[in-house]
Formats: sequence, structure tokens, C-alpha cells
Amino acid sequence: MPVITTSYISPVGELILGSFQNKLCLCDWKSRQRRKAIDQKIASTLNEPFHQGMDSLLNLSMEQLNEYFAGERKSFDIPILECGSHFQKEVWKALHDIPYGTVMSYGQLAQSMGKPNSTRAVANANAANAISIITPCHRIIGSSGKLVGYAGGMDAKKHLLKHECPDILDFSTS
Repeated sequence: MPVITTSYISPVGELILGSFQNKLCLCDWKSRQRRKAIDQKIASTLNEPFHQGMDSLLNLSMEQLNEYFAGERKSFDIPILECGSHFQKEVWKALHDIPYGTVMSYGQLAQSMGKPNSTRAVANANAANAISIITPCHRIIGSSGKLVGYAGGMDAKKHLLKHECPDILDFSTS
């Protein structure tokens, strides 16, 4: 059974969605620098190729993303399948615990996981997240309070945070 993929045009850029055995395994930025490496990791982990198409889970994912961007949804209830190491999955699970409308630094996330000396490893795992928005890696900012790297680009990150945190007047970069 292949990984079924389709494109989703969001208000902040094009995403690639992928489902495998009725779980979302991909929701990532098409223009991402590491696009090919991320796709190869997923295909290799699942031992299945990618095929463009549509299924009910991808339809549900698009509906929930539409609701999110319309301001009608603050969390997702899509079954997901994360392809990564044990540590990466721990980080991605911790990202789900960051409430909508709040931000946290890499160091704070590492601390919340009980791994205060793992800030750099947490940052690397965050960068490897292939289920963007739904696994909210955009809620991570630098310890100085400034915006730092995002696979979808800084404009997308700024838009997502303004969408979720309208009371914060300015998110600066570096």
C-alpha cells in the first residue's frame, strides 16, 4: 500500500499531505529545503513509494486545515504516523502539549520534557518534523523571543503565530 499524497494550498504556502494506512504521515511545505530527504525518510521508514492521489483521510486533513485557517479550529483530531527516531517522536509529542496561542523556546521545550541539556537536539528534532501545523513546530521561538528558523519560511511562521496569537503585536526575526 503506497503513501498517498496530494497538494494543499494554504493561505501561507503550498503543503504536501500524505497518508498511509489511514494515518497522516506528511503535512509539510512543498518549498522546504530538505523536501527530498524528508520524503525519502518517510518512504524508507514505511517501505512504500509515494503515489499522488486522494483518500478520505487526506480529505479530512484538508477540511481540518481549512477550519484552522478560518479560525474555527484550535486543535486537530487526525490520526498521525510519525516517521522518526524515538527521541524525535518524544519532541513531536511535546510540541502537541504547547497550547494554541502560546509560544515556547527550544530550551523551554527541552525543560518541559525533563531534558534541560538537550536544547540543540530538541531544535534538530523540531526541524525534522514532517507534520507541520498539526504538530505545531511553528510555536517554537528563540530564547530571546525572536523568530527563528521554520521549514515553511519566516513569513509563514509569522503568519501562523499572528493567526494564533493576535494579541502579540510584533514577532521579529533574528
